[in-house]
Amino acid sequence: MSTIDVNDPPDPRLYNDDLAPAEERTWGVYSLFAMWMSDVHSVGGYVFAAGLFGLGLVGWQVLLALVIGITLVNLGMNWIGYAGQRTGVPYPVLARVSFGVFGANLPALIRAVIAIFWYSIQTWLASVAVVGLILRAVPSLKPLAQHGFLGLSTLGWIAFLALWALQLMLFRRGMETVRRFIDWAGPAIWVVMLTLAVGIVIAAHGHVSLTLPAKRLSGGSAVHQFFAAISLTVAYFSALLLNFCDFSRFAPNRRAVRWGNFWGLPVNFIAFSVVSVVVTAGSIAVYGKAIFDPVELVQRMDNTVVSVLGAITFAIATIGINVVANFVSPAYDLANVAPKHIDFKLGGLITAIAALLVMPWKVYGSPIAVQYFLGGLAAFLGPLFGIIITDYYLRRRGRVEVDDLYRADEQAAYYYRRGWNPKALAAFVPAAAVAAAVALIPASVVPLFGDLAPFSWFIGAALGSAAYLAITSQVGETGPEPAARPATPTAT
Repeated sequence: MSTIDVNDPPDPRLYNDDLAPAEERTWGVYSLFAMWMSDVHSVGGYVFAAGLFGLGLVGWQVLLALVIGITLVNLGMNWIGYAGQRTGVPYPVLARVSFGVFGANLPALIRAVIAIFWYSIQTWLASVAVVGLILRAVPSLKPLAQHGFLGLSTLGWIAFLALWALQLMLFRRGMETVRRFIDWAGPAIWVVMLTLAVGIVIAAHGHVSLTLPAKRLSGGSAVHQFFAAISLTVAYFSALLLNFCDFSRFAPNRRAVRWGNFWGLPVNFIAFSVVSVVVTAGSIAVYGKAIFDPVELVQRMDNTVVSVLGAITFAIATIGINVVANFVSPAYDLANVAPKHIDFKLGGLITAIAALLVMPWKVYGSPIAVQYFLGGLAAFLGPLFGIIITDYYLRRRGRVEVDDLYRADEQAAYYYRRGWNPKALAAFVPAAAVAAAVALIPASVVPLFGDLAPFSWFIGAALGSAAYLAITSQVGETGPEPAARPATPTAT
């Protein structure tokens, strides 16, 4: 198990108990599987999966694209997961290997900003379900849902702030409480989804097609959309492709990481996608239009008990993905900025407060909008993933001096130049610039970018990896290896 040499104490600017290598390894196969269920089983995941079926491809093409995409995601998660399990360190500390002990704050803060944005979005989505539940139970409160401020009704604000506080209370109890919560929160949504699917199929008298109505594509357009669906599937998981090590660091062995990922990603994601499409396609037969929002669908149900349980379960599931994807990461990322003053819990508090300033209901809309947002953020996450994975596996062959991740002296392996690795920056900046241009510049300005936009994550990851490998190969090793210090024991 990873340890810190007590005879050579770590630098307080780089170390606290939360950032230290994990000692308790309690996240087994089921906990990691449940973590992925919490991540996948959300309103955002439902809309994304159903939205892919509206790209114009036939059902089998979308399903094949989902299988290929999630297989690539599973491979990437294993790579970053094994690194976290072996070293026992969270994402911002692992990033020190490539970017330097202080330079790691750059990739950490990029990830933190994205997580804060998504925290606010997911909290709002959960609050929508709660508002529907309240109005179903107490119709007299409807006036509170018609008037408000800053674009959100009074009742919406009450629900939003209540869920915000509830999540913060859960998070501040620590990672073990998080593990116990997601052990049942993730599976809970399956009960509602299967209930919805059965109810919709019955209401539609069995007339449900896996192909949502859209303009059918053929030839080059179909091929392009097929690969776009693969790329967007990877982009959907692009944030956790960086910080999955925040969870795998608590795994007892590689087997737990491998099988937790297998059951939680390829198996669970495909099954959830198919059920999402069955429900969405059934909504066309029952309500005359495709309803991509499961919360709206639950609210339309005639059965009050089903509607109430559905709203509660979607709210709980959304809390689950928020804790997994949007609380844990920025808590570590912000603690990494000033470990002496910010611990894991304070980092989470800062995350929650910052998220209050985001008003997601003003920017969150259709599945198309979600896809554009994913493409934009993936432009910055792709190069980071490419550099970190290339450095860990190709440059260092998995050899990391864990002790040196917490030291800021010139003899430490990851100090580089004043704590920053200029080679990583030299690879990241141009790769991110190109990927961002592809993702964000409108096709009306550069027509080619319209076709390449869905592939921004792959473009950024490939450019970052290739640039970093080229730079480090030309000028030698990425950092000095401390010959006098014995290798730090690591978990296997």
